[in-house]
Amino acid sequence: MAKGGWAKFPYADKGYEYAGAALKKSWGRLHRGDCELYPGDASVQEAWRSYHRGDFGTAIEQGLAAGNAGYNVASKAGTIYATYLEKSDSRKLKLLEEAADRAEKSIKADAKNANAYYLHALALGRYSQGLSTAVALKRGLGGKIKASLDKAIALQAKHADAHIALGTWHAEIVGKVGALVGGMTYGAKKDAAVEHFKKALKLNPDSAIARIEYANGLLTLFGDARMKDAEKLYVEAAKCKPADAMERLDVELAKSELED
Repeated sequence: MAKGGWAKFPYADKGYEYAGAALKKSWGRLHRGDCELYPGDASVQEAWRSYHRGDFGTAIEQGLAAGNAGYNVASKAGTIYATYLEKSDSRKLKLLEEAADRAEKSIKADAKNANAYYLHALALGRYSQGLSTAVALKRGLGGKIKASLDKAIALQAKHADAHIALGTWHAEIVGKVGALVGGMTYGAKKDAAVEHFKKALKLNPDSAIARIEYANGLLTLFGDARMKDAEKLYVEAAKCKPADAMERLDVELAKSELED
């Protein structure tokens, strides 16, 4: 356990450090999925360095200290940490709720911050996965998630991660309530899910998480009929070369899926 009660990132690698000018030089590759703009604020740059090396707790603290300019890194760090490393279900939900709240504040401060809309949807999506289907739907979380993802893509059409999340949204809604109700009540469609996953991979071909979520989506929507396609995507994801801590966690997740 790292200081501050944060679980330690288990795959520390010097390749994830990005000290000095290395961060800006690698920014395009590191943020191909979320299209985050390179920050001019040195303290926010430092927060992103902490995030990329897997020091998520420090990234949250540094992001918050930087004010609104650091909210995106704080929200992403909190969401990734909660998703992969936090063991306590109650703390996980609290971290996700805080990340979603921060993203909302970022949106209010800058209505054109595409990544803030995506991070709002991502945190809410992970949060809803920790609730029962009935509770999540009753709170209207599905509609809020889709609205934020639609806005993120409207502002930044190349936002691969938003396309991944929207593909997952369509797949999970159809999986939970069925194709008929999902389509009529929520506008969720099987074809739309697949289209968004394909678009994400076209925009970010190095993405392990795009393949993992695509595989999960195929299994949710089509079951064993698409098992071979899903397994192929897991194999591809496990072979992806991670550029930072988050991508490493994605690759390790793919490996664990193949072992099950």
